[in-house]
Amino acid sequence: MNKDSKPADNEAGINQPMTAEEVDPKQKREQQVELDKEYLTTNPGDRIDDSKSLEEKAQQVAVDTADITGDHITVPTYMVFDMPDGEKKPLHHVKDAEEISDLIRQARINEDGERTWR
Repeated sequence: MNKDSKPADNEAGINQPMTAEEVDPKQKREQQVELDKEYLTTNPGDRIDDSKSLEEKAQQVAVDTADITGDHITVPTYMVFDMPDGEKKPLHHVKDAEEISDLIRQARINEDGERTWR
């Protein structure tokens, strides 16, 4: 298993599932029911529900399955970013991919472990 995908300690209390064991079993069952009942054009985990809270979005998983190599892959639907102004912003891994890339390029960690923004 890739050790880089382990969730970091988060003082804000928003921890996203990054391993199969961390995914809510109820969410897994609900997604499987949707997959079994009809042909879908989107993955149930990719669906956007603006009525969800930040915490609910942080727990939503888009992918929770084995890949072609047999490694288990878990991908959160939303990446929750700590913005420079202190706001927490959930960005959808598909719809907001460009903004996610921009934020990753802008945020850097200095030698003291502090986040700096370009």
